[in-house]
Amino acid sequence: MLPPELTLIVAATRTMGIGRSGTLPWTGLKKEMAYFARVTKRLPQPPSTSSSGSLALNAVIMGRKTWDSIPPKFQPLKGRLNIVISRSHAGSEQETAVTTGEGPIRVNSLDQALVHLKAASISRAFVIGGAQIYEAALELKEARRVLLTRVLSPDFECDTFFPLGLQEDKVGQGSNGWVKRSKEELDAWTGETVPEGAQEENGTKYEFEMWERVD
Repeated sequence: MLPPELTLIVAATRTMGIGRSGTLPWTGLKKEMAYFARVTKRLPQPPSTSSSGSLALNAVIMGRKTWDSIPPKFQPLKGRLNIVISRSHAGSEQETAVTTGEGPIRVNSLDQALVHLKAASISRAFVIGGAQIYEAALELKEARRVLLTRVLSPDFECDTFFPLGLQEDKVGQGSNGWVKRSKEELDAWTGETVPEGAQEENGTKYEFEMWERVD
């Protein structure tokens, strides 16, 4: 069985800033966080069951620092299989994946995470950070999509950046083999009517975008 496509989901400034001093540069984006939760939980089709009888889930893949940044009462992220990558984890790639529950499953590399995805009953797999995990994912052919919340204002100071520039050129095409998809395509993929145009919460403006690899 092939692993599912990888979808990177990220909120980033115009300059692709995603963090400052180990945390998010912005606060109070409750509707944006609810969007993240809905999209990463929602199955693309009616729920199915694996051969072992367990309910299919989406997976969220993250680095240890991202895991540690989640308040303990919200660990693991509910309704999703949580896979945490840590170089200090001593597990073998031959370990059998846990196919029930939400985890966390701890692995020592993104390649090992893909091994677990092959063995588990996973519908969609989302990479949710941090920067090093995003960078490693973008090097894989399985990374086909970025769900971007583009933070428009104010100009937040960042010291951590998403390792891919996603900007449209004058004819509406992206660079680096990535293209911005339409609002209708975003709605169809996420399974909901995504708010269009600039949204504002707590003094921060942002908009939802979807980019796909075309090379």
